[in-house]
Amino acid sequence: MERPMQPPLVDTTCMCRVDTGLKTVSGAKKYVPRTKLCLQPTVKSSIHPVWLKPSRGDRNRNHSPLIPGLPDDLAIACLIRVPRVDHSKLRLVSKRWYRLLRGNFYYTLRKDQGVAEEWIYIMKRDKEKKLSWHAFDPVYLVWQPLPPVPKEYTHAIGFGCAVLRDHLYLFGGKDPMKGSMRRVTYYSARTNSWHRAPDMKRRRHFLGSCVINKCLYVAGGENDGAHRTMRSAEVYDPNKCQWMYISDMTAPMVPFIGVVHDGAWFLKGIGTQRQVLSEMYRPEMNSWSPVYDGMVAGWRNPSASLDGKLYALECKDGCRIGAYDKGSDSWSTCVDSGMHLGNSVALEAAALIPVNGKLCIVRNNMSITLVDVSKAGVGNSRSNGNDELWETVAGKGQFRTMITNLLSSLTGRNGLQSHIVHCQVMRT
Repeated sequence: MERPMQPPLVDTTCMCRVDTGLKTVSGAKKYVPRTKLCLQPTVKSSIHPVWLKPSRGDRNRNHSPLIPGLPDDLAIACLIRVPRVDHSKLRLVSKRWYRLLRGNFYYTLRKDQGVAEEWIYIMKRDKEKKLSWHAFDPVYLVWQPLPPVPKEYTHAIGFGCAVLRDHLYLFGGKDPMKGSMRRVTYYSARTNSWHRAPDMKRRRHFLGSCVINKCLYVAGGENDGAHRTMRSAEVYDPNKCQWMYISDMTAPMVPFIGVVHDGAWFLKGIGTQRQVLSEMYRPEMNSWSPVYDGMVAGWRNPSASLDGKLYALECKDGCRIGAYDKGSDSWSTCVDSGMHLGNSVALEAAALIPVNGKLCIVRNNMSITLVDVSKAGVGNSRSNGNDELWETVAGKGQFRTMITNLLSSLTGRNGLQSHIVHCQVMRT
């Protein structure tokens, strides 16, 4: 008895394994009953498997994790809590860590979670009039290396400096060879490098500058034209990446002190007739107005605004801090260290800036003192040098004695010493 013929053993759901001599699927159905059409777009005759290149999404899902054994979201939650002082080391671990720490996502999360840190950035002019800069971590008390300042600013004078959206900007200034500049450049702490930004509309040096509502404002200063003292003002919007003119000041001015307080920008400087002028700018009204009250009368440099209050140093070495009282329209001593350091250039207080809720005094010898003015009214602290208020976190042991300061002044060596040009705080 003859055995009935059996159809070839094939997958009835796909014709990919049908004899290669059959050119089409419809032809294969004539010889293989009860089969379905192949759902694949093409039927390849090769017996070797075909490896398709994975898509970008597939590659991202199959790459190695940031931290073995942890999902990436949990790994990122751990990495954003690593102190800034160790970020340069994290970038060396792997390419994924390097890309993570150079992106906006990582540092945005640090700010959202409240773990961003403030560093102090100091620009200093040495005895040879060459510019250098340094970064100081006030929490771990260490100095951090930074890339060199752009060569255009190495010997420039009268340039502005401000922090806007995690970037430290340098703008304007006067080059010894080329004169006044419109140039704008910025340093990014995320990439640890310098980048170009759009130039200002006017060349200017010895200008005033501030940051209000996440925009950079510049006003006044000098240029190389016939009318050296300027009254024009500009604003830079990082969202639009462009400069725009704003209202002119009421009088030309070369500012030597400025502060943002109570939503307004205050400037004090020298006019065309060498007279002292003071003006206030309201960004919501785009208008300037002269100021004659007690605030500008007793206003000294350096000064800073902290928690809605305006402070200024009352002595050259920063041993005494004054505060402005809006109710009485007058200045009064807020806190006194009780220890006068001296009148030398090295001990001169070059900057007063807010850092981590405290006032920070930076001197030309790179010594840094933190003052907790929030405790100034407790226990009559204004009249004595309470250690809880005053804390020197950098440059300890660098203070010279009174005799050494006197000898330096007599020999004229103070005139050759280096000095601080700008001091800013950046939080990332």
